[in-house]
Amino acid sequence: MLAVGPATKVTIYLNQDTGSPQGFLRDEILTFLRQKEVGIGGATVLHAFAGYGSHGQLHKADEHDVAGLHLPVVIFFVEAQEKVESILPALLDLVTDGMIEAHPTQILKRVASKERVIS
Repeated sequence: MLAVGPATKVTIYLNQDTGSPQGFLRDEILTFLRQKEVGIGGATVLHAFAGYGSHGQLHKADEHDVAGLHLPVVIFFVEAQEKVESILPALLDLVTDGMIEAHPTQILKRVASKERVIS
């Protein structure tokens, strides 16, 4: 369990339709983070309503807009700095399109109920 104190928040920006050899990149990233050897305690994927990237093309969730299939996705997780540093080379290799950022953060409180593992 992540302890109260200093940590690092990693945020990955990409498009929901960005592909990878195994399917979609967002799914491959989650699979990577969930591996026991990697040991990231939790990650969140947020699907945006609208957004644009470096090309300036606006994409939004609109039933009449086919470009809506190219919406932004944000994946983030918070972990101890040492663990982030240990997985960062593999994560950087995995993300072939998009952007990764990391910020120092502070865990103020961490309460975990009995966790249920779903395979």
